[in-house]
Amino acid sequence: MTNWNAGAERLKGYAAAEIVGRHFSQFYSREDRAAGLPARVLEIAAREGRYEAEGWRMRKDGSRFWANVVLDAIHGENGRIEGFAKVTRDVTERRAAQEALRESERQFRLLVENLTDYALFMLDPNGIVTSWNAGAQRIKGYSGNDIIGQHFSRFYTERDRAAGLPARALNTAVQDGRYEAEGWRVRKDGSLFWANVVIDRIRDERGRLVGFAKITRDITERRDAQAVLQEAQAERAYVQKMDALGQLTGGVAHDFNNLLMIVSGHLYRVRKAVGDDDKARQSIEAIDTAVRRGAALTRQLLTFARRQPANPAVVELAPRVDGVRAMLGGSTGAAVALLSRIAPDAWPVKVDANELDLALVNLALNARDAMPAGGTITLTGENVRLEAADTPSHLEGEFVALSVSDTGTGIPPDILDKVFDPFFTTKPGSKGSGLGLSQVWGLAHQSGGTVAIRSEVGRGTTVTLYLPRAQSEAANETAPAAAVEPAAGGRVLLVEDNPEVAKATGALLEQLGYQVERASDAAAGLAAVADRPFDLLVSDIMMPGEIDGLALARAVRRNLPDLPLVLMTGYHQLADQVGREFILLRKPFDLSDLSRATNRALSTPAGDPTSNVVPLPTRPKHT
Repeated sequence: MTNWNAGAERLKGYAAAEIVGRHFSQFYSREDRAAGLPARVLEIAAREGRYEAEGWRMRKDGSRFWANVVLDAIHGENGRIEGFAKVTRDVTERRAAQEALRESERQFRLLVENLTDYALFMLDPNGIVTSWNAGAQRIKGYSGNDIIGQHFSRFYTERDRAAGLPARALNTAVQDGRYEAEGWRVRKDGSLFWANVVIDRIRDERGRLVGFAKITRDITERRDAQAVLQEAQAERAYVQKMDALGQLTGGVAHDFNNLLMIVSGHLYRVRKAVGDDDKARQSIEAIDTAVRRGAALTRQLLTFARRQPANPAVVELAPRVDGVRAMLGGSTGAAVALLSRIAPDAWPVKVDANELDLALVNLALNARDAMPAGGTITLTGENVRLEAADTPSHLEGEFVALSVSDTGTGIPPDILDKVFDPFFTTKPGSKGSGLGLSQVWGLAHQSGGTVAIRSEVGRGTTVTLYLPRAQSEAANETAPAAAVEPAAGGRVLLVEDNPEVAKATGALLEQLGYQVERASDAAAGLAAVADRPFDLLVSDIMMPGEIDGLALARAVRRNLPDLPLVLMTGYHQLADQVGREFILLRKPFDLSDLSRATNRALSTPAGDPTSNVVPLPTRPKHT
């Protein structure tokens, strides 16, 4: 070395006096000197005119630094080498930054290549796959050898490819910088999964498009969970709607049943008064039929709102369906064929038989109305075993699928999900109340089952009731109504706040041979039984005042346990609760219903816990 500047002193730690005249190889590490690197550096610079490299160099204190070194050959006028000019820079920090960047890139590459929850891969500007990670292989089923070099559109369904979706995705990414969407994608084995897809545009430092980064996630499970949650929320909303409507209809039904009770109570007296006048008796029968239809309408209102207590019994479907079919024969019209195909081995079901009849009638009449030019209604029944995924209600177990199918006009898709809503109807006001399918829905759910509907416009509709299989009980049918039995006589206290209902009920009791005393509320009734003897107490439940009929009955049972009791109500929601304690008579009732209830009360031992609900008659009676 022949000269030394301040920069060299600062960088290497030597003063000029210490280093001028010594060989430059002392800046090299022992390993590099042993390998002859300094001599090769001079040789290359002499031969090529310049040598440039990076490597470790030594300071005076023995510490090392990473150096960028340039060695230029100096030639004299005659072209002979007279020496070398050497420039050294300390680039340790730059090297450390580069090493850190390389390590970061290496770690990122390892992360991308080994990440299994995300499919991360690159596309060239034309959509050709250029890289592939482990997540892509797990989610889509292709290995890198299978897919690199192929167009990414093969992950789309045929329908999406035909619609140009892959090209639109890339165009959106080019124009907006990113494309994000969800949709069905196809695995190597042809199976589908629901994917969340992000495609990001990649440009170089000059702004040229060099390709796309694509991220795909399989979110099928999340989508399924959201669908289940939405179904549950819809079911909850529907139940809440039914409950709110049930509270309204319960009150309406109570008042309506009282009105029907007034008509029914006086009808027996009028029937006896007209004697053999045929026209008058025809009018009376028409009134009686209207009363019973009104009572049936009330039951429908309460059933779809789950406010009508069910009276389940084990029922064999074949004879029950045959009976309904025979009854409907004249109602469907000559242009409609009514077929029944119940499997011979169909299991018995536990269901309210009267409500089942009503449901089948409602479905058959709906089917008839959907076929103005005629067609075929088919009632079928078969055993099925349901898995949780088979129905929106997620029922499992053994069921009987009872279906009513028609070949009619079908139901448009935009209203198919509304058909079970109460009061929804597409028929003119004179032809339907919108309660028929609501009653079917109520019956199915009250019975522990569900209902499904399938329809195609122009081809027809099928409504299927799934009713649980009855276990270990013999099938039975509703017993026929008992004839009116004469009473043994006696004094009856009738407690009823509605004067007209009290008058009608009192007239029926008198027809049965009782002496009737009336009280207008529960407090007056309680005072009357405490003051004088009675053979029977008949009381309404819902009455104004501090105590109602149920509180009255409980007080009488405590204080006068030997006094027979009959409770009446037009609010059928109370039947389950009250019927376990007392004999309960549902309004509207006629003379035979009242006769059965009073005779049962007089013959039942005090404190008998047997359920004592006296059901409404199942068929019109002509007394």
